[in-house]
Amino acid sequence: MMIHVNLHPKRGKKSSGGSGASPLAGAVAGLGETAARVRAAVTDKYLAGAVLAVVVACAAVGYLYTSQTAAEAELVAREDAASRDSARYASLIAAQSKASARRDSLAGQLRVIAAIDSNRYVWAHLLDEMSQALPQYTWLTAVQQTSAPPQPPGSTIDTSTAKGKEAAKARALADTLQQGTRFRLTGHTVDIQALTMFMRDLEASPFVKNVQLARSEAVVTDGKDVTEFTLDAEYQAPIGASGAVRTETITVQVR
Repeated sequence: MMIHVNLHPKRGKKSSGGSGASPLAGAVAGLGETAARVRAAVTDKYLAGAVLAVVVACAAVGYLYTSQTAAEAELVAREDAASRDSARYASLIAAQSKASARRDSLAGQLRVIAAIDSNRYVWAHLLDEMSQALPQYTWLTAVQQTSAPPQPPGSTIDTSTAKGKEAAKARALADTLQQGTRFRLTGHTVDIQALTMFMRDLEASPFVKNVQLARSEAVVTDGKDVTEFTLDAEYQAPIGASGAVRTETITVQVR
């Protein structure tokens, strides 16, 4: 029997582990060859520029895709929020429109009431002024309105017919000629000076203007000689008369 002594331990280890190190050595060699090919390729500047352009283009496409996707997501979110707000405020807008229509209707009714109320006390003031200005031994036999009566607020005339057209023309003429409420007084007096005083006092009234004598003649009434007169006058609103009209505010509690 012979004994072998290994005087080279490293060489022995290499030979014993050679079978396990061969794949690793092949991989390293492959990487080296690849690196060598890359270095050889990089030496061509045109190819390097093309590769760089491709890389930049891919990066730009990726950035644009990402930004456009984010912008689209933001726009979709805003659209959804606007749709929800529109649905939520639709009822409020409808309620506001209904309230505005009701407000306009009430404003129209108030205008009608104000138009009616403005002429409510015209004849009350006129009759009171006539009574106060009437002197002794003078009396009135007739009081009549000579101007066109005011039309109801909001009234309309159907102009599709011939009669309606004539009525519209008559109203237009009346509106043109009418400068207020005009009236005529007919009365008797036993003293011509009393008639002059009556006209002067009527003209001094803050509610009466343009007092004119239309007719005056002597007549016999109940066996007595009297002077029959006819006066034309016009109503005016006492704008500058202090204390002629007193208004008071009325407060009504609504439950």
